[in-house]
Amino acid sequence: MSETVSPAGKAPGRADAGGPDANRWKALVFIAIAQLMVVLDATIVNIALPSAQQDLGISDGNRQWVVTAYALAFGGLLLFGGRIADLWGRKRAFVVGLGGFALASALGGAATNEAMMFGARALQGAFGALLAPAALSLLAVMFTDGKERAKAFGIYGAIAGGGGAVGLILGGFLTEFLDWRWTFFVNIPFAVVAAAGAYFVIREPAGGRNRSPLDVPGVVLSTLGLVALVYGFTRAESEGWSDTVTIAMFVASAVLLAAFVAVEARVKAPLLPLRVITERNRGGVYLSLGLAIIAMFGLFLFLTYYLQVVKGYSPVKTGFAFLPMIAGMITGSTQIGTRLMTRVAPRLLMGPGFLVAAVGMLLLTQLEIGTSYAAVLLPGMLLLGLGMGTAFMPAMSLATLGVEPRDSGVASAMVNTSQQVGGAIGTALLNTIAASATTAYVADHIGGASGRAQQQLVQLQGQVQGYTSAIWFAVGILVAAAVIALTLINAGRPGATAVAGSSDAAAENEAAVPVAMH
Repeated sequence: MSETVSPAGKAPGRADAGGPDANRWKALVFIAIAQLMVVLDATIVNIALPSAQQDLGISDGNRQWVVTAYALAFGGLLLFGGRIADLWGRKRAFVVGLGGFALASALGGAATNEAMMFGARALQGAFGALLAPAALSLLAVMFTDGKERAKAFGIYGAIAGGGGAVGLILGGFLTEFLDWRWTFFVNIPFAVVAAAGAYFVIREPAGGRNRSPLDVPGVVLSTLGLVALVYGFTRAESEGWSDTVTIAMFVASAVLLAAFVAVEARVKAPLLPLRVITERNRGGVYLSLGLAIIAMFGLFLFLTYYLQVVKGYSPVKTGFAFLPMIAGMITGSTQIGTRLMTRVAPRLLMGPGFLVAAVGMLLLTQLEIGTSYAAVLLPGMLLLGLGMGTAFMPAMSLATLGVEPRDSGVASAMVNTSQQVGGAIGTALLNTIAASATTAYVADHIGGASGRAQQQLVQLQGQVQGYTSAIWFAVGILVAAAVIALTLINAGRPGATAVAGSSDAAAENEAAVPVAMH
């Protein structure tokens, strides 16, 4: 492994006091398994939801809570989870998170009523909020060499981006051929293997813990603020943007998060040290990644409905239809991103990556009822996956690059927070745009439809019109993400900078000044 350069430009030092961890690549396998489990869970349950709703007698009004309970707990507790990982140690937080996630999954699979199901989903979200930042920060402190870090984050980025689509395939298979309960039970072997492997293989570098007392006001304000924000967007999707509770949630969120920033600027040991987000490169990553996820999540939803409702695909066939996107993501992440990351600046991968994804999204604005999969959907999804994979990988790495080891958990949590909040916004915002466009199209054209068959055709055309209108917005959002990445991010090649986890970096950073990346 090549030696790292200390932040002050001193003589090269070893990656940590004991040299590079011999088991780091084995550890990556178990971290990747855990990450796959968390990402799968975001989409696998969506496929199973209609069957679970019927079995458990969940009303149409309450069914959204199967998704919302998880999103609120996960999104609201991420910063707290990241801080706990810094306090306890990432390995311990990782193993505890996996154990809790497995137990919550078992509870969800065994659910006999809606209350038990909602409780299980909230528990999954809470333990996921502990597990996800611990996994990413373990990578950040274990892989300190530029080229190795590029490969490790390439694999992690591919899983983070493509895991959701894999969840659609797996969810389709389990629901169609076994039972919806298996979409929960399938998490247990993932968690057991990852926890056992982590326990025996992972050796966390010494000296990276943050043993400062817990910032309780920060925990309360950030959790309530993020929960209010995520719930506001979720409620906007079902009740509309002018709903009184929706508006109240947004106002409450703004007040709580503003109070959180004010508290963090004053307390001695903040939950989120403002140095983590005010450094322009990390700020640029969080913002551009959040925007890209808004576009991505909305598209997943529309393509799933388009393929199943308009084209009549089965759940399994729908899952397989997403394979080109997964292939594109894996190629972009592990081949393009990894090979170029140590040779070019991150912005020159992220900006063009988001633009290639926008071109793929642009193709998908051409969708009609009779659109050919091979002519439009296939190239569109390939380009989307390729662009996202290329952009995701340097983004994941840059979000924790140069951060102090004691802040790596909370910096990792910010990546997940921007993705989680982006997902909630994307689903609500793009769904609302699609619904409005569909309603307007049907109102304009239904009068000229004679007979039931014609009316059904107009309804389908209206749905497709809604999807394409929302996808146009997604194109614009991806272009905005590219502009932010190209203008805000000014870091040099990762191989040329010090990274979290090096003993020299830890010593130099005691003054709490972010490493300047040149």
